[in-house]
Amino acid sequence: MRQILIDTDVILDFFFDRQPFADSSSSVISLCESKLIEGYITPVICSNLYYLLRKTASHNKVIDKLKKLSSILGILPMDRNIVIQALNSEFKDSEDALQNFAAKYSSNVDVILTRNVKDYSKSDIGVLTPESYLKYIIDSH
Repeated sequence: MRQILIDTDVILDFFFDRQPFADSSSSVISLCESKLIEGYITPVICSNLYYLLRKTASHNKVIDKLKKLSSILGILPMDRNIVIQALNSEFKDSEDALQNFAAKYSSNVDVILTRNVKDYSKSDIGVLTPESYLKYIIDSH
């Protein structure tokens, strides 16, 4: 489980230092930065992050943060097939469905990291909180 999709809430915990979640989110991002694991986001996550960060910072600062983030994390592609799969799925939240199917059809992602595990109950991919994921990584060594 070295390839992960990092959901919006986890990245926001990191950017806004939202306690008590920021430490584990920061640890996950650090593991990605050091190339010990491969982290990914989607274009939807990038757009959501821009929208939410823009409420607290200038356009240029937000763009700089997103550029830095995209130098650490990969961005999974989304296409018509992913959108159709998401629309036809049993997910209650269309955004979560898009993330799920982008991860599913990527050959890279083993697990989705989110604090909203229940929102991914229809997922075929493993779903963990950052805390659970870090515990798994530590226990597996």
